Amino acid sequence: MKLHTKKEFQHLFIEMLRPVQKYYSKEKANLHLGVTATIYDQKSIWMEGFSRPLWGLVPFWRGGGESEEFETIYRSGLVAGTNPDSLEYWGTLKDYDQKFVEMGAIAYGIIMAPEKIWSPLSEKEKDQLANYLYGINEHAIPICNWQFFMILVNVAMKKVCKKYNASRLEESLSLIESFYQGAGWYQDGDSEQKDYYISFAMHFYGLIYAACMSEEDPERCNLYKERACEFANQFIHWFDEDGAAIPFGRSLAYRFSQVSFWSACLVAGIEPVPVPVMKGLIVRHFDWWLAHPIFDRDGILSIGYGYPNLTMGERYNGPGSPYWAFKTFAFLMLPDEHPFWSIESAPYPDLPTVMPMPYADMITYKYPHHATAFVPGKYSPNGHGQTPSKYGKFAYDTKFGFSISKSSYELHECAPDSMLAFDINGYTYVRRICEVSQILADGIYGKWSPYSGIIIETTIIPNESGHIRTHKITSEINCTAYDCGFSVPYNPLKDKSDYIAGSKAAVSHGSIYCSVEAEEGKGTGFIINADPNTNIIHPRTLIPAIKYKIEKGTTHLTTKVKAKYPEEM
Repeated sequence: MKLHTKKEFQHLFIEMLRPVQKYYSKEKANLHLGVTATIYDQKSIWMEGFSRPLWGLVPFWRGGGESEEFETIYRSGLVAGTNPDSLEYWGTLKDYDQKFVEMGAIAYGIIMAPEKIWSPLSEKEKDQLANYLYGINEHAIPICNWQFFMILVNVAMKKVCKKYNASRLEESLSLIESFYQGAGWYQDGDSEQKDYYISFAMHFYGLIYAACMSEEDPERCNLYKERACEFANQFIHWFDEDGAAIPFGRSLAYRFSQVSFWSACLVAGIEPVPVPVMKGLIVRHFDWWLAHPIFDRDGILSIGYGYPNLTMGERYNGPGSPYWAFKTFAFLMLPDEHPFWSIESAPYPDLPTVMPMPYADMITYKYPHHATAFVPGKYSPNGHGQTPSKYGKFAYDTKFGFSISKSSYELHECAPDSMLAFDINGYTYVRRICEVSQILADGIYGKWSPYSGIIIETTIIPNESGHIRTHKITSEINCTAYDCGFSVPYNPLKDKSDYIAGSKAAVSHGSIYCSVEAEEGKGTGFIINADPNTNIIHPRTLIPAIKYKIEKGTTHLTTKVKAKYPEEM
């Protein structure tokens, strides 16, 4: 699909949105997209389904897009969902309620497109909606990016002259400030994590705030813009020249929301990189995603990443959750005369190959047609699901992706790509979190323990062909360890390209390639036939590994990893 003009982007959005239309409930307050469960209640699942398309509809409307059927749906749904006498009432609120998250999209609509979902309501309906949203001020919410939902709701109520809570608004703004670390990086509240929530939450909402509160709060708005420009200088390294982004951390089912930060920059009127470069990042990102089977049945966005995959999801991923990706369509609100709509997309810029990011706890390395983030494993145990796989691996790559574990009982079920995995008494143990970490000028260092009585110090240095890992292992037991490379796509009917030669193992799929080789330590090559649907991009993979015998005492290992992922045709 060609993506250049405003009409072409609007068409893309409507084509993605249209399949959900037949799944709205009778009074339109609920959207039934599937039967899978979450940790929150069924009414919240349905409300989430209803609210998340607003992340795209609101900028579509503000930018001049017309869709009478969806305007009718959302006006009806907002009335029914907030009416206690309706069978589709979203329900009473409680502390830490998921409904507060979904209020953010509704507030976004009231702020940015009031003529579509606010002004047409009767005074009674406006009061009913405003009173329901105000409920966020009467409950506790997590100390994390959720504070911005409190901010958005109170800004929305202030904008339409309804009751809002100035003290809760200021309290949340102050908490956001306390999350700031430096060089444009926040942490996501008391979790301390730094992942895509920094780009598509902390900065996205901050820039939306800057776009609508410049008169009331100019100093803070300017600060948010300045920090976004700083952040952009590093965040651009999370993308490769073909449009793919580094999959890292939780909520990867939100897919092309990975590029929503650049959309928010455009809305806020800042250019941390030139507009043609931002357009190129957005266009190539969409192109990359549209080449993957991310839509299920009749065009509904699925839970998963490169394909439908419930195993990789978090406990808060409902059937409507993936539509968070619609935040990327924020640029649709740009006026017709904005240069974004007429300029040509610029190619990925010439950037430094190595980018240390101390405040993000990683270092990135740019290879031809793929980019890799190397991390010490600092944020693993957060309880959302598959967290050691999402934070604890040595490397995360735009094209190789990473694998999630089905169990720790069998090595192939664990699928420990980019990990040093220990086989102890028939179970597989991997890094969950590091005790000490350091971002070096040319690599990373982490000290960690996979099992009681085993302490490991790992240093990883990337180079032009891959990277080198050195491990100092102090162990109180004898065991076996597997130093694993990237997962490589595998087609058992066609591929006959894995081999083991002494202390080396390699796998190739066409011109896609990864090898591992022992340079220090007595290791032998090994190939792991990972369970299907463990890698988040490729449904079938093989993992090259080096098998080491670890004895009591201190063992030094050095493993060389080479990888190549050419341009996808």
